Amino acid sequence: MSSQVSPIILALDTQDITKAKEWIHGTNKTIKFFKVGLEFYLTHGSQGIAELREEGDFSLFLDLKLHDIPNTVAAATSAVSEISPRFLTVHASGGQDMIRAAATAAPMIDITAVTILTSLSNQALEEIGFQDGALESAVRLAKLSILAGARAIVTSPLEVQAIREAIGPDATIITPGVRPTGSAMGDQTRVMTPKDAIEAGSTYLVIGRPITSLVTPELMGEKAREITDSIY
Repeated sequence: MSSQVSPIILALDTQDITKAKEWIHGTNKTIKFFKVGLEFYLTHGSQGIAELREEGDFSLFLDLKLHDIPNTVAAATSAVSEISPRFLTVHASGGQDMIRAAATAAPMIDITAVTILTSLSNQALEEIGFQDGALESAVRLAKLSILAGARAIVTSPLEVQAIREAIGPDATIITPGVRPTGSAMGDQTRVMTPKDAIEAGSTYLVIGRPITSLVTPELMGEKAREITDSIY
């Protein structure tokens, strides 16, 4: 088994707090980052986060994808700072002023800019008005976000290499749309294996159903170790 720290961020995509605790319990020996999104946070709030932290020792990726006027995003960022997320997501398409407002409101949090959702194809981007495809759009948004004070970027693995070249080695790149060999694609359209994503320049990989769909916490833990070992 590899001695490397796992780059996996496990997605706790559920409203069921008992289930989320089981996922943490089963995988926390290997995985040290867990993602909580709107589904869980709107159901349980900060108290739910506190309960999850009683189950294990981990860093929090709070995936709220904030997108509003700068003052509102700054206030929202301040409001969640009390639960001390390591990463907090905002939409890069909200612009530099919005990103800067979030970064200024909570300098202890790594504001994390989401470029292009992995569920969007080039055709979908064209339909909603993007002039360029996913690659060009993601690189542009990533550069804008770093200049505005974001310390991390969320992007499809297919754009990682170009973004890493554009923003340099220091920024964190977090990659959803990662599927171990043999896993179903689900609602992702731009995917890559974990090993390939890390080699392309990703820092962390968001993985959910390939692990959490397994029937017992023990099997989830085994899968987390297996994926981690496959990377290194």
